[in-house]
Amino acid sequence: MGKIDTETKAFMSDPSHFADAFNYLIYDGQPVIKPEDLKPLDTAEIAIPYGNNARVPQQKYRDVLKLLSVMHDHEAIYAVLGVENQASIHYAMPVRNMHYDASNYVQQVQAARKSYGKEDRLTKAEFLSGFRKGDKLMPVITLVIYFGSSEWDGPIRIHEMLNTNNEQLLSFVPDYRINLIAPAQMPDEDFEKFTTDFRDVLQYIKYSRDRESLSRLTEDNERFLRMNPETAELINLITDSKLELNEEEGKVNMCQAIQQMREQSKAAGKAEGKAEGKVEGRMETYAELVEAGMIDVHYVASQLGMTAEEFLQETGITIPKS
Repeated sequence: MGKIDTETKAFMSDPSHFADAFNYLIYDGQPVIKPEDLKPLDTAEIAIPYGNNARVPQQKYRDVLKLLSVMHDHEAIYAVLGVENQASIHYAMPVRNMHYDASNYVQQVQAARKSYGKEDRLTKAEFLSGFRKGDKLMPVITLVIYFGSSEWDGPIRIHEMLNTNNEQLLSFVPDYRINLIAPAQMPDEDFEKFTTDFRDVLQYIKYSRDRESLSRLTEDNERFLRMNPETAELINLITDSKLELNEEEGKVNMCQAIQQMREQSKAAGKAEGKAEGKVEGRMETYAELVEAGMIDVHYVASQLGMTAEEFLQETGITIPKS
C-alpha cells in the first residue's frame, strides 16, 4: 500500500471526517450523523474468485467500514457505511463497489443463519433460505472519495460499462451507481456543507493546479491560517505541493506557505525569462554574423545546442551563396 493510500485511509478512519463525508452525501451537510454514532467494523470481505485457475476464496479489504446507529425523524437507523479512497481513477469502480456491497449483504444473511437456535421455529422455506420471512438487512452505502485534482472521467454506473445501449435489453439489467466525491467537479458552495478540515483538503485539491485561485482561497482564511499540521502534511502529500510549512504553537500557516510558493514561482519565471532573453539576443547576433558570411552556421548552431537546419528555420535567414 502506497503512502497516499495509507495516509488517506488514516484520515478517513477518523470518525469526525467519516461523519462529515456521509452527512454531505446523505443529508446535504446537515449534522445528522455524529462521530459517536459510528462503530468500526472489520473491513474484510470474502470474495469468490472466477477464472480457470480459481480454487479458493479471496479476502478483500475495504478502506474504511463503519456501522451507523442513529435516531433520525423518530426512527432508529442502522446502516453499514464504507469508504473507498482513490488516489487515481478506477475505471471498473462500479463493479468493484457492487462486489463489495453484495459481499456485505451475503455476510448479513450468513450472520442471520448462524443466529438461529433450536428454539427458533423456522418454516421449511425459512430453513432452506437461512433467512426468516420477517428478517431485514441493513442498508450498505459505499462512498468513493477521489483525492485527485483532475476530473473523474471513469464510469459511475454499471450501464456505462456495458457493450450495448439497447434500452429494451438494459431495462432488464439492474443498474448500480457509485457515490462519488471528486473535488474538481464540486461547485464551490458545496464545500461549505462540510464542517471539518476535510473541507480544506478537498478545496486545496480542487485549486492545487491554479496558484492564483489557491492564493485567493487561502488569503485571510482563518482555517488555512491555523491548520492542523497533520492535515497540512496530507495536503502536501496528495498534491505534491512541496510547501514549506511554517508551524507555530502546533498549527500551520498554509497562507504563508502558499505565498512563499508564489514568490518562488515568480522568481523562477523571471529568471527563466531573462535566460530566454539572453538566448534570443545571442541568436539575433549570430544570425547577423551568419547572414553576413562572417561566421560558420554549423559552429553557431553547435553553440546553441541546435542543428544548422534548426538555426536557419528559427531565425529565418538565408545564407549567402558563395
